[in-house]
Amino acid sequence: MDFLKQIFSWWNGQTLGLRFYTWRKGEFVGEDQFGNRYYRAPSALPRSIAERRWVVYNGYAEASAIPPGWHGWMHHRDANPPTKNGYQPREWEKPHHPNLTGTAQAYRPPGSIVGSVAPKPAKPDYEAWRPE
Repeated sequence: MDFLKQIFSWWNGQTLGLRFYTWRKGEFVGEDQFGNRYYRAPSALPRSIAERRWVVYNGYAEASAIPPGWHGWMHHRDANPPTKNGYQPREWEKPHHPNLTGTAQAYRPPGSIVGSVAPKPAKPDYEAWRPE
C-alpha cells in the first residue's frame, strides 16, 4: 500500500522521485521526535547556491509539523542541525501542536456556520414604523 501511495500521492511521506533522489544524493542528517527524517545534498554550484535540505515526513506532509530547531536548519538560519549542536528550546517556546485547519478538529467559534451549535437568529436593531 505504501508503494501505491508513493506513486499516486505526494502528501503521504515521499514520492518515488524523492526516494530516488534521496538514495542517490541524500545524506541523512537526523530525525525529530515526530519521526520526520532530514536530509541534505551538496549544491552543484557551491559558491552561488547553498546546499539543498529537505524533509521526508512521517505520514501526512504537514509543514507545521517541523519543530523549531529543525525549522531553523531547514531554512539555512543554522549551519548545524539540532542533533549536532545540542539544541535546547527557549523557555518561551511551546510544544508543537498540529495545524487543524480544514479538519473536523478545527476550532469553530460560537455561531460559526459549520459549528456544532446553530447560530442564534439575528434580531433587528430597530422596529419599522407603521402608520396608524
